[in-house]
Amino acid sequence: MVYTDKEKYSEILSTSLTYLENSGFENIKADAEGYETPKSYHKKGSDIDVTPDIVAEKEGRKHYFELSLKSDQPRLLKSKWLFLNTLSTMTSSRFKIITTRGHYKFTNEMLEDINLADKKLIKI
Repeated sequence: MVYTDKEKYSEILSTSLTYLENSGFENIKADAEGYETPKSYHKKGSDIDVTPDIVAEKEGRKHYFELSLKSDQPRLLKSKWLFLNTLSTMTSSRFKIITTRGHYKFTNEMLEDINLADKKLIKI
């Protein structure tokens, strides 16, 4: 999710956090009240910071989670997903996308555009 949409979709973020806690994830970091903020990555040569929506650990492996919700800035969202996918590949982590009803088509089209159509969605 793009930073400008954080307030708009805060309820879905809290639902996702509850889902992950119930699924056995530990050390959960998220940009939400009561949680530690995940590490941000700064894009060199610009003023853009990339922060994963949720970072958690399960069985000793780090997982990056992104909320896929309709956005006015799909290009920024695509670049964020590509970066997090590359980062997770380099660090032997996992990258997963969480979406909800009403956002499936948008998510699938975005994933096809950036050649990540093989990613399995977590549908809440």
